[in-house]
Amino acid sequence: MRIVFLGTPDFAVASLAAIIEEGFEVVGVVTAPDKPAGRGMQLQQSPVKQYAVSKGIQVLQPIRLKDPVFIEELRNLNADLQVVIAFRMLPEVVWQMPKLGTINLHASLLPDYRGAAPINWAIINGEKESGVCTFFLKHEIDTGDILLKAKTTILPNTNAGELHDTLMELGAKTIVTSLKLIEDGKTNGSPQGNESIKIAPKIFKSHCEIKWDQTGENIYNLIRGMSPYPAAYTHIQEKMVKVFKANFLAQAHQQQIGTIDTDGKTYLHIASSNGWISLLEVQQESKKRMSIEEFLRGFKRQA
Repeated sequence: MRIVFLGTPDFAVASLAAIIEEGFEVVGVVTAPDKPAGRGMQLQQSPVKQYAVSKGIQVLQPIRLKDPVFIEELRNLNADLQVVIAFRMLPEVVWQMPKLGTINLHASLLPDYRGAAPINWAIINGEKESGVCTFFLKHEIDTGDILLKAKTTILPNTNAGELHDTLMELGAKTIVTSLKLIEDGKTNGSPQGNESIKIAPKIFKSHCEIKWDQTGENIYNLIRGMSPYPAAYTHIQEKMVKVFKANFLAQAHQQQIGTIDTDGKTYLHIASSNGWISLLEVQQESKKRMSIEEFLRGFKRQA
């Protein structure tokens, strides 16, 4: 099969590498245009482009996916199949182009957590299990027929970054197995159905703010689900503090919600509706990420 791969971040690189290492023919890669980044605002290539260039694979970087020039370049690659991982929404003219169709790898157990941020929302919602799916693209986002599913356990202390890395590796194995099935003639998946209403919308800043009147379990899950990026946050003495790591202490108290309890040296607890959240790793605005002990060295509790 002649394969065109569409993707941008590190999550997609693992699958692209696995496809190539398995001996499949990747005739082209489509990824995001180079963007200025860093202090010097130098143009930076996407991780997928960097990998593709290192392997001598042709790279296309359209600004508009309906651009006639791009469509013609894509058509000239004469792909039998397209593989999409962590890329933009594709117009029909693109995903219908190959004779074997276009498959996508999604980081959830569909139909649960359709949307842009399935890894974050699975942890925020306290799920005990996640996984990946490969499916054939169709008009409605994340609704195509399922080719393969693979599951993994979410441990009580797993954060979004750790689940990302687990699903990245699981996804690479699953995409290779999916390609072998298609190569053997399995080009019809199983309908998803709509038995779940769990969704995974894009994360905005408003989602990241800790609401201290929530239960400690919910706050703990929010912190895990936003760590390390974009990070849950609160305000301590009017300064924004991102919280990367915490524990929930299920201890009854009579304190007002949001009350701080600290010895000024080794711990800082904040009262939730049913216990305390013990902050462990934080980052105050304009400062580096640090342990709570480091944070408390410069913390002056107000009377």
